[in-house]
This record gives sequence, C-alpha cells and structure tokens, in this order.
Amino acid sequence: MDNLTKAQIGRIAIRTFKTTADALALRGYYRPGGKSGKTLEDSLRLLSPEIYGSMNDPRIIELKGIEYVMTRLPRGIEECCRITLTAEEELNSVSFEKIIPLKRRRVSYRVSKDEMNFIITRGMSEIYDILTHLTFLNIESHKISGQIMDENGETSHEWKMLQQHAMAENPGGKELDRALWNLSIILGRTFNETRDAYNELEKYRKENSGTNNLFSIIYSLGNRTRLESDAPDSRHMIYFTPSLRDLIGKHNYGRIWADNIKKEIVKLGYCDRNIHIISSNMHSILNTLYAYEALDCHEKDLSIYDFIAKNRYQTDHVLEFAKTRGAHHIKDISGSYIDCQIIDTSHLKYIKLHPELHLNVPEEKEAPVLVVMDYAFGEQAYEVIDELLNPYSVNGREIKFNFKSLSIMGKAGILPGQKGDIMLATAHVFEGTPHNYIVDNDLHISDFDDTVNIYTGPIVTVLGTSLQNRDVMERFHSTSWKAIGLEMEGGHYHRAINAAIIRNHLPSDIKVRYAYYASDNPLQSGQTLASGELGDEGIKPTYMITKVILTKIIN
Repeated sequence: MDNLTKAQIGRIAIRTFKTTADALALRGYYRPGGKSGKTLEDSLRLLSPEIYGSMNDPRIIELKGIEYVMTRLPRGIEECCRITLTAEEELNSVSFEKIIPLKRRRVSYRVSKDEMNFIITRGMSEIYDILTHLTFLNIESHKISGQIMDENGETSHEWKMLQQHAMAENPGGKELDRALWNLSIILGRTFNETRDAYNELEKYRKENSGTNNLFSIIYSLGNRTRLESDAPDSRHMIYFTPSLRDLIGKHNYGRIWADNIKKEIVKLGYCDRNIHIISSNMHSILNTLYAYEALDCHEKDLSIYDFIAKNRYQTDHVLEFAKTRGAHHIKDISGSYIDCQIIDTSHLKYIKLHPELHLNVPEEKEAPVLVVMDYAFGEQAYEVIDELLNPYSVNGREIKFNFKSLSIMGKAGILPGQKGDIMLATAHVFEGTPHNYIVDNDLHISDFDDTVNIYTGPIVTVLGTSLQNRDVMERFHSTSWKAIGLEMEGGHYHRAINAAIIRNHLPSDIKVRYAYYASDNPLQSGQTLASGELGDEGIKPTYMITKVILTKIIN
C-alpha cells in the first residue's frame, strides 16, 4: 500500500470491514481472537477512526473511546465472552435481565454471567455498529492484559490493587485517589485523565445503572483476555443466529411500523388531507408549536430559543397539553424503536403561538397533517420510509395518501465549521459505493437568519459514526466533492424517496428538505462525538431548523 494515499487506504479499510462483517453475519459466527476477528481488527487499526483516538498506541489505553462505547453497549458487556446477535425472540417472559444502553435504542439480554444476547431490529447498520465497538474493545483488552504481569512473570502490584478496587464498593476520598493513581499507571494515562474518565462513567452508572465503574470495566476487559489464553472454554465468541441471517434485507420491522402509522391516519380520518412527513426528534416540533401556551409564558421578551432553553425539561407537560389540541403520540410496538406523532395543524388556529413563529394556518380541510417520526438508524431509514410511502390496503381497498413533502432534520458531523452550525444538503454521497443522489433541497440559506453559520453542499452518508478517519473525510471535503458533512441516514432516505417516485407512490415534484445541525467536527481535536454531547448550544440550530420547516409546510 506504499503508493496509496492515506485516504485511499482508509477507504479500503472501510470496505474490508464491511465485506468481512457481511460475510461473518452470513457464516454465523467468528472468534475475535481468530483469523476473521483479526481481519476486522486490522481494518479498524488501518482506518484508525478519530473517535477512537489513541487506539493504535500500544502504550496507552483509549479512555474517551471506552467512555463512548460503554454508553452504547449494554452494561456488563466487558464481562461476557459469548455474545449472540439474533432477530426478535420471545424473551419478554424469561428471567434474563433486559438491558437498554443509555445512548442507543437497542435491547439486550444478559443470559448468564458470561453471555449477552443482542436483539437486532434495525438491519446491517446496527450490526456494523456493534461489531465496530466490540472490535475496539478487543483491541483495548489485549493492551490492558499486557499490564497484568511484571517483568518477572508475576502478577504486577498494580493489577493486584486493581482487582481489590474492582471488587470494592464506591471508594471515596484518599482511598479513591490512591485507586485512581494506581489505575492511571496501568492505563498509561495521567491521573487527571483517569479521574475525568472515572467521573464521567460514574455519572452514567448512576443514571439508570448505565455502566459499571471504570475499575470494574478495565479489570474485566483485561481478565477476560487472560482467561481466553488460559482456558479454551472461555474463548471470546460472537454468534449470529439463523433467524437473524434470514431477516437481513427484509423489511419485517419497518412494515409493521409503517402499517401502525397508516392505520392511525385512517382511523383519525386524515386520508384525504395533505400529509407532510418530518424526521426529527420527539420534542422540537411539539415544543415549537405548543409550549408557549402549554407553559403559559409570562416573559414575553424571551426569544423562542431562550424560551425553549429555559423550559426544555417540561416536554411531558407540553405533550399532555398537545394531546388536547390535535396531537396524537404513537408509541412504537414494532421493535423499530421509532416513536411517531401525528399533528392536525388546524387546531393551531385556536392556541397562542410564540410571537416569533409566524404561521398562517389554513381552514381545517386545507390545514396540513404532520407525521413526525423519531430518528432512524443508518440503512433502517430506507426500510421505514420505503414502507411508509407504500399505499395502504384496508378491507380490500387501496389507499394512496396525499404526501406533500418530506423534511429531514438530523444531526451530522461538519467538515468546514464547528459544533452548532447548520448544513443544508445539495446531494447525498454514499461512502465506499458509486451511489450518489442530487437533492433539490427546498431549504436555502435565505430561509435562516445570520446568527448561525449555514453551509450548503454534498453530505456524505457513512457506514457508521465509528468508522471515520481524518484522511477520508479531508479528501471528501478538500477535493472537488466539496462535502460539508457526514451522517448515516440521508442517502438512505433519498434512495427510498426516489424509489417511491419511480413506483408512482409520490409525485415527481414532491418537496424535500434536508437540514442538519452539527453535533461534532471529526476533523478537529476535541470536537469528535467522543468529546461529549452538544448540550445547550444545540438548542438554537435545532429550533431554527424546526421553525423554518414548519413555516415552509404551514405557510
């Protein structure tokens, strides 16, 4: 690979990881310590994703990466040597512990002390995500296990101390500082770095028991690797069940999800109304339309963004009010993990809107109906939109809905700007494939005010947020591609929209809107996803996009 650029090497690594993961899912199993696992590991090392920082440095443990992964995998994953990925199983009535990670909508079951079972409902994107995280943990576990023995072949003093701290209950004061100092030696990190990682994971641990503590995580990772070499029965294995392999490529969950939504539209009598689909979070549309009256705002001089920031944690109260004014909340029961809201905007004529929200609501039959769906995950976006846009059959009659627009408001990594900026897509470019889609975006820079930086250009749809490196992204940004951002769903949404137009499920002049707020910048140190959530600075871009989309739809 001497004659290849770093960007080309990165693209080959991504393609190799994807091809290997696809093959292993069809094969049905692999051992992370075996040849197949080594292929995944080599690809990840070659790619060296920004989110995993110092993964390739053998001297130090990548703490930010561990923090990131541990909030997206089930608690206790570091203790398990047998991991199974399966389709939906009837496990609700069993005694296994059900675990949902803090920052990923996926269900896992702790089958035993050594075994974890992932329920896969969102297709290959979810499998890539899990395998990437597991491969990273395997790399770090081997680095940690190298600290178990000292130069004399005996268990090191630091490891013996770590074992005591891993078993202890919530050390504090000087005892905690001594334990963190000892751990920092094992990790090759400074005391402050180790303490910061410990405090961050403690915050998550206390939040619905989100993770184990840092001592336990590090000890379990290193100990699992040592046991694997000492006892063949403890070998780390990943399995894919036949039911999962049969499900790949089918739309089982998306079809059930979409039918539930369409059934509700029919039930509410909105078949002949103009329907606008919005992919968004579950709070911004509701808060923008209903919060001002629901919370009976007395501070008239607050901007809409300051008002939302002040009342951002009162979403439940706003939802209850909205349900009495034309909003219907549909909790997902399909396993897709995509909740939905159906909003009849004719009711907005009778409530007070924030003074900065200028909406001319039509009469009832002309007022649009909003179908607001929560975020999809990767290629799941194609599945759910493809199914939602299909006509609905009821009692032998086919109903074709009047879909008038699709608006996608998402978060993405930005390349030319910084966290909190806004990106408007002019095209979606699939990473690693020749599939590219031009976007006739109904959103323009002139629709937004100048208090937030707005960028327009192609957006790269990537395989996974954890499979990105600086060189590949820099190539997309600095060459004639002139890409401005990267995300996981946009290209899949547009692929489904184009398919629906070809199949005459949508008119060819359907309005499409793509706007993203920047959650991270993978090209800037300290601004990757591993550096933490966007926080309050994300309120303004999120609600500015929301306000523009609603104005476009209703006016």
